[in-house]
Amino acid sequence: MADFISDEFVDTEIPDDDSSIYLSIADMMSSLLMFFALLFITVLLQLAEKDAPKRVVIGNVVGQMKSNNINVKVNPETGDISIQESILFAKGSTELKPDGKAFLRRFIPVYSGVIFSKPEFEQEISRVVIEGHTSSDGDDKTNLQLSLLRAASVYNYIFYDMNFPTKAPLSQKILAAGRGEIESDKTRDNPSDRKVVFRFQFRSDELKKDIVKTSL
Repeated sequence: MADFISDEFVDTEIPDDDSSIYLSIADMMSSLLMFFALLFITVLLQLAEKDAPKRVVIGNVVGQMKSNNINVKVNPETGDISIQESILFAKGSTELKPDGKAFLRRFIPVYSGVIFSKPEFEQEISRVVIEGHTSSDGDDKTNLQLSLLRAASVYNYIFYDMNFPTKAPLSQKILAAGRGEIESDKTRDNPSDRKVVFRFQFRSDELKKDIVKTSL
């Protein structure tokens, strides 16, 4: 019986060479885990660094809107500025109301002034898109056309009927687009979905995509 136990014990022992192999594999796995952890931290730090100018721009936009008593909704994460239909247009119309024109005369010089107030802001903002949005009321084609015509009306008024110090450089960055009911509440006709949005496209967002692709 003793001989049997002894033989069984010897059979289950791991040879020294095998133990070394297992230890080497474990060390290699630990090194790989450490490498990927450091890589992940590096990517996060790079993304945070690239995101800093964007946050400063958005903070300045929010501050200037408040200090000039311009009542608009600013998304603190993206810098999107939403202007409700009731401010600019009558329902179903593509012609700016007098009050809408007056609003743009107050809003645009301040908004554009932020973009060109510092070289780093101007560099960070690669594009400004004027987007028309509608609710889900009506058919898709009509809503898309309505949203595009409204964005064009805003664009045309800014560049053909207004004068402000940064008009020329702003014209190089801005474009108009219709979004229709793409971002609307499909379950009901929500008036808040009918709006015009001034949307920044940030250079740092483009760089972040490049960093993630490179890291992967």
